[in-house]
Amino acid sequence: MALKDKPKKKNIGFLYAKQGIVEIVKKERNFQIHLFAGIIAVLFSFIVKLSYIEWAIIILTMSSVFITEMINSAVERIIDYVKPEYHIQAKIIKDVAAGAVLVSALTAVIIGLIIFIPKIVELVN
Repeated sequence: MALKDKPKKKNIGFLYAKQGIVEIVKKERNFQIHLFAGIIAVLFSFIVKLSYIEWAIIILTMSSVFITEMINSAVERIIDYVKPEYHIQAKIIKDVAAGAVLVSALTAVIIGLIIFIPKIVELVN
């Protein structure tokens, strides 16, 4: 039976997605670091009372970091599966995927600073 001919079960995709999320949270150290930073950002967002728009920006920014980290982890695993021995092209693929995470994380930091610095200044004054 071909993959496309497999009988479809209702909502089975959600089960697989949940398993993927559990896997990355349990096993990927960098994802755990991003998740911890996201939790801190959310807690701080409650303290400084963000507007709805600011909340939306923070949530979108956090999700972009989580998504890029998940894609990076998937790419790394695919490369390790397909090409377990060292190869320069495999290294470049992994480096580019990791670079995407870095760009996303740095963007999140900049957006966080733009949103939170005025709130901190307001709290101090």
